Amino acid sequence: MTKIILTRHGHVEGINPERFRGREPLQLTQRGTAEATALAQRIAAAWRPTHIYTSPMSRCIATATAIARATGVAAKTCEDLNDIDYGSWQFKTLADAKAQDPMLFAAWFASPHLVRFPNGESLQDLVARTANALRMVLARHPDETIVLVGHDSVNRALLLELLDQPLSAYWRVAQDPCCINEIDVTGSSVCVRRINETQYLEAVTEHGRQ
Repeated sequence: MTKIILTRHGHVEGINPERFRGREPLQLTQRGTAEATALAQRIAAAWRPTHIYTSPMSRCIATATAIARATGVAAKTCEDLNDIDYGSWQFKTLADAKAQDPMLFAAWFASPHLVRFPNGESLQDLVARTANALRMVLARHPDETIVLVGHDSVNRALLLELLDQPLSAYWRVAQDPCCINEIDVTGSSVCVRRINETQYLEAVTEHGRQ
């Protein structure tokens, strides 16, 4: 059995108020760094990972580095875990994107599986990449525990693949910063044991509100 601990990077600028972050080179905020530390402690206390793979974006690398320090396992980058390419919508606010193309903006929230971002990717492109990452992990690491550090969109795509759900269900899966998803894969059998676990971040969140 391969156990996958799928997580998302910590808090960055552009989460609230929301922007189309994608490939924007964002650093973890102070809150994001604290979240990464709490996440790392949670993973180290509950599991013994043998490998850590992370998106090449700096916010994910920083989160993976915290996990690596806590677990003693080196982190490696995986290009297929990179965030979706929003193309011309890169780091636009929701209001700016809506003003630029109201129809495409509405479609993204109503039927995301039918959208391709201007000069960017579609969810189908994202799913193809994340499936490559998943196949790599399952082929290389049978009977091991693997940590994957991705993004909101990347994690949604992976979970939809593992749950055998259509891309039209994209918005039905929540992925908060530094959440944990636990998935066991045995041959062709997949068991998703937890999705978007975040209770270990409560102290960080409360401190951030003060």
